[in-house]
Amino acid sequence: AGEEAGSRRGFYHWIDDRYARLLRWSMDHRKRVALFATGVALSTLAIFPFVRQEFIPGNVDEAEFEINVNGPEGTSLSAMDEAMRAVEGEVKAVRGVTSILTSGGGGFVGGVNQGELFVRIAPHEERVFGFGRIGHELANGTPWRAFYGNYSQRDVMQEIRTRLRKFPHLRTSVRNITSFNIGGGRTEIVIALRGPDIVTLVRSIEKLRDLTRSGEIPGVVDGDVGLQLDKPELRIHVDRDRAADLGVDTTDVATSLRIMVGGDDRVSRYLDPTTNEDYDVQLRLDRQYRSDAETIARLYVPSQAGDLVRLDNVVKIEEGQAASRIERLDRQRTVRFFAGVGPGYALGDRVVALRKALADMNLPAAYSVTVLGRGREMERTFAEFALAFLLSIAFMYMILASQFESLVDPLTILISLPLSVPFALFSLWATADTLNLYSALGVLVLFGIVKKNSILQIDHMNNLRRLHGLSRDAAVMQGNRDRLRPILMTTFALVAGMLPLALGTGPGAEERRSIAIVVIGGQTLSLLLTLVATPVFYTLIEDLTISPRWRALVGRVRPPMGALGGALKQRWQSLVTRRAAGGSTPGR
Repeated sequence: AGEEAGSRRGFYHWIDDRYARLLRWSMDHRKRVALFATGVALSTLAIFPFVRQEFIPGNVDEAEFEINVNGPEGTSLSAMDEAMRAVEGEVKAVRGVTSILTSGGGGFVGGVNQGELFVRIAPHEERVFGFGRIGHELANGTPWRAFYGNYSQRDVMQEIRTRLRKFPHLRTSVRNITSFNIGGGRTEIVIALRGPDIVTLVRSIEKLRDLTRSGEIPGVVDGDVGLQLDKPELRIHVDRDRAADLGVDTTDVATSLRIMVGGDDRVSRYLDPTTNEDYDVQLRLDRQYRSDAETIARLYVPSQAGDLVRLDNVVKIEEGQAASRIERLDRQRTVRFFAGVGPGYALGDRVVALRKALADMNLPAAYSVTVLGRGREMERTFAEFALAFLLSIAFMYMILASQFESLVDPLTILISLPLSVPFALFSLWATADTLNLYSALGVLVLFGIVKKNSILQIDHMNNLRRLHGLSRDAAVMQGNRDRLRPILMTTFALVAGMLPLALGTGPGAEERRSIAIVVIGGQTLSLLLTLVATPVFYTLIEDLTISPRWRALVGRVRPPMGALGGALKQRWQSLVTRRAAGGSTPGR
């Protein structure tokens, strides 16, 4: 044996010595370590409610966003243009805004009372603290400016919301530009209330909107009702008794109003003798008359006696407001509530709060609540990820069982997976990040990384026992100390590779950061526990499989699937026999 390598002396020798002491203590107190590890795994249930949940990160800073503006129903194009210019002036006064693209009067499917603003602000290196801004200020010769005056896109959006409150007649919403369209609207929160009565639907959603504006439901911004009862209309109420006395049929009343107010595109044909062409004759009151209740009241309708009766003798005309359209979902009338998520909150908890507020209104059983948009996709995605986690564990077990030629060792290896989950969730909570689509992908990546450490430990311990004839306790101590160095090397290399993602501040860095936080936090925080928990469970499970009670239980198991079940039982009994004899074979 030559001189010990220099890399194994000094600081690493100190780490190896402390790990050996900890491992020796853990093997002397295996039940305590196992109970502690079980408690850590179960702490996932306690930590999970404190981690905010959303579909995709809502605080993405891409230096651009959009503002949607809706004016009152019936707003003219000139009035909407004036309103959009006033909104544009307020937005220009906000710090960091560099360019604005404004459009008013609606688009291909929009109304005259709608408008949008596309806003671009200063790039990240001029306003967000990070390596980019430090380099930018160093280039300008003012490095100290990188430490003050920093602000994010969300700060700009919040200031714009405050400024636009001076326009109470306009309904505005400030939102990020969606990275991909998932249906249900471009806002973060979309809740649909379904039921038979349109007025009850609108009033309930308006009450929900008022609760968000008053602060009773915090964390919900830009609340808006998708359907407004602001379309002016004239309502005709027929006095049937008086109409019967005058001999007026309600059908004639409806026909007269349809022709004079709604119009008829062909009441007759006109032949132009000069061109010998026929033309349709259209009949309708001029705009200023068909919207005037007094003019309509002076119209005449025919009676059964052949006389003409003024309309105001048989009807009562009232001015009112109604919905400009009727929306349906699953063949039921529906009204939607649109909103965004404020700073410090997430989509998951705000949807729960809004659902609770609607439930507290005690609406009749005929009314139901449906979450659409990102909320619905979040619920679907998390449910599918839960299935993906279970399938990944099953696939990993099958592959490990075939490689180790064992049904027991894969169980020991996979025990490290639930030990890493609470640390991953704690990392998200500690960094004020959320559990979203990207961090859920990070958990899958974490599973593959954590499992690798246990594979190194168990494989080496088995080789020491099988090839070198070491006892179990000696193989545990030497095998884990031998594998400590490669485990630390791969872990630190992985963390170093993930640090740029975790510390990056460029456009869309929030999405990439979620994956890095889960992997770095889950791997580093669970490293020490898995280093001692894996050998402890390795020995505990082996003691269980060779115990007399377990052997008696296995002996009473009936083959579940004929020849295949018998082969599995024979294989398991052979394994138990070898364990009882104190041997170790590849079939462990």
